[in-house]
Amino acid sequence: MVHHVDPRLPDSLTDLHIHVGGAVAHHILFAIAKEQGFKLPTSDYWEFVELVTCKKDTVKNLEDYLKILHQWTEKIQSSPAAIERSVYEIICKEYRSSRVDRIELRFNPMKRNLGGERDLDHIIHAAIRGMDRAVLEYGVKACLIFCLAREFSFEKNEIILKKALKYAGRGVMGIDLAGPENHRIELEQDVLRYEELFERARQGGLKSTVHTGETPHTSAEGVMAVLRHLKPDRIGHGIQAAYDETALKMLKDSGTVLEICPSSNLYTHAVADLQEMKKVLGTFKAWQIPLTINTDGPYLMNTHLAHECVMLLDNDVLTEADVKTCFENAKKASFIRG
Repeated sequence: MVHHVDPRLPDSLTDLHIHVGGAVAHHILFAIAKEQGFKLPTSDYWEFVELVTCKKDTVKNLEDYLKILHQWTEKIQSSPAAIERSVYEIICKEYRSSRVDRIELRFNPMKRNLGGERDLDHIIHAAIRGMDRAVLEYGVKACLIFCLAREFSFEKNEIILKKALKYAGRGVMGIDLAGPENHRIELEQDVLRYEELFERARQGGLKSTVHTGETPHTSAEGVMAVLRHLKPDRIGHGIQAAYDETALKMLKDSGTVLEICPSSNLYTHAVADLQEMKKVLGTFKAWQIPLTINTDGPYLMNTHLAHECVMLLDNDVLTEADVKTCFENAKKASFIRG
């Protein structure tokens, strides 16, 4: 992995969309697993790396991508000590590799407590300690975003919201809604399940973002339903909106910022290739929809933020001026105050 920063990039970068489950260095994750006596299917380090890294021949869709997180990385991070080290290491590494000096880490604390075997507040306190230590040592700005889960019940998601509100003064700045969109039922009805929770988050001073329009099977319907009912500050991915004029108009009128994650969108087949990515981002630019560039899961996909930008520049997806604008957008759209 190349760690120098390309001179074509701004002096400092902002990552708004990065999951703790996909961002811990392989050797750190391996060490955590060994320290905790976590039973792995292999004792060989390089086989472990294969296990927790996306490969184009094995990851065919979003479900395959998420399976790696749910089966391995999130479970390995399921203790106060593990989540504290994970958060600390991610922030430090992203600054060293790409000069990311503003970073928003997202995770679902309930997916780190082993189904209730570990105390949720201890998990959250540990994540905050890891963040605080990294901020102190590297002088960066950081915050946490708690992910609600589409596969969770309303009651479980309500608990996560309550914890986000409880720790809003300690560095938890927003909520997210993550997981595959339910395409088996009417998306409008699916989104309505979260309307009350997002309104309560707003009333409590939290910002919000939502994963939607991430896969080809969802179309732009999910993006429009999210804009109508959840009214998030930002949308994670939103790729499918580029193919629907109504969705594009709604995005433009709302001023909602898109969190584009290039490598992730390629791995999950939200876009077929970089040429389609260029077409999609070109459409968003033409509609003056604010874009940002992010990593999603850097170690899961063997990337970092500077690499994502260089890939877009070298393949003529974005210009140098476009990349600069993306990071100006990111700083303005950040949930971090100041």
